[in-house]
Amino acid sequence: MRSYSDLFRTPEFTPLFLTSALQGAASTVGGLALGTLVYRATDSPLLSALSMFGPSLAQVLGATTLLSAADRLPPRATTTGIALAFALGTAAVALPGLPVAAIFGILFALGLVASLGGGVRWGLLNEILPRDGYLLGRSVFNMMSGITQVTGYAAGGVLVAVVSPRVGLLAAAALYLAAAAGTRLGLTRRAPRASGRPSIGRTWRTNALLWSYGPRRTVYLLLWIPNGLIVGCESLFVPYAPEHAGVLFASAAFGMLVGDVTTGRLLAPRVRARLGVPFLLLLATPYLLFALHPGIAVSAACAAVASVGFGSSLIQQERLMALTPDELGGHALGLHSSGMLTLQGASAAVAGSVAQLTSPGAAMTVMATASVAVTAAVTLAGSGSGSGSGSGSRSRSGSGTETETETGTGTGTGDRGSVPGSTPESTPHQAKPLS
Repeated sequence: MRSYSDLFRTPEFTPLFLTSALQGAASTVGGLALGTLVYRATDSPLLSALSMFGPSLAQVLGATTLLSAADRLPPRATTTGIALAFALGTAAVALPGLPVAAIFGILFALGLVASLGGGVRWGLLNEILPRDGYLLGRSVFNMMSGITQVTGYAAGGVLVAVVSPRVGLLAAAALYLAAAAGTRLGLTRRAPRASGRPSIGRTWRTNALLWSYGPRRTVYLLLWIPNGLIVGCESLFVPYAPEHAGVLFASAAFGMLVGDVTTGRLLAPRVRARLGVPFLLLLATPYLLFALHPGIAVSAACAAVASVGFGSSLIQQERLMALTPDELGGHALGLHSSGMLTLQGASAAVAGSVAQLTSPGAAMTVMATASVAVTAAVTLAGSGSGSGSGSGSRSRSGSGTETETETGTGTGTGDRGSVPGSTPESTPHQAKPLS
């Protein structure tokens, strides 16, 4: 599969793409409106950051209890139900007079529901597309995410400034409702990818299996931590520039779009495989300047340049799929999504706490410094153990079991093929609030 037209000719790709776009638009419009609503009510950078990204902390609970359902529930019904839950929850937080504690209770419940979303959606994409089409397909989804974030944050900023944050939340609820209808009508009914009933024990066993393999463990760490720390920087856009937060979010989304187009479409595979770590460093370094509190134009430019580095997630996701048995693809992608969102929520909490004690700009610099340090440490540790280059060989059985031995050959080998070289997600992939 070599072209975008090939993707859109694939049955079910277009409805999945369009409904995901609606959910992405709802996420950005609703996230900005909610962060502004909470900041105006509390004047707290911590609570504002947590309202936008804190619900992701519920992902850790979902990842340890619900994730086995990602491959064991009907995809159409599950994605429709998740979109409906977000429509209702987003409308509920728009109610006038709702206490801040009640808002966070609703957001926690939505975060728990969302822990299934990534595994179901990306597992379905992996099922719809042929094996050689996943990276191109995911890059299109990430480009769509960038476009919807640019337009969503621009529209959300207008709604917040001209009307009110609650109107923005109601608009987001309507978009989620449209996504639910599109999923129900546009996707065909499919059987679950794996047999058996979802259970906490099965979730734990599969998580342990996925985590036990060194090369895959390194990929997960590089997908989760550097990304999460930089989203902690983004969670401070509202307190950093209350009147121009939409500009900063839109600039970051534009940079992410450029990075995804470059990574998914323009770079040759051999070149792409070498850019995972440089992209992660690019993701963090521009935020080091925020301690100087530059003006809005320079800040927006820094956010845009930094977000090009989110293209690294495509490289890592391609690597993850090459290292994972087909029957565990949905669970593996769900673990990636849940872990990434959990780290983003935790990073938002840390960033907000540091901002409370210092300033938003200083806190962003602290988070960026930590991201650079983690990228260097994980990369060096992976290279030292042989897992950073994705070394290893594996044998699999159709029952979902997997036997692996690390051989230090410098390639990742498996039923999904191999990806040479050191390859350190998407979305995402920058994942945004209320997604």
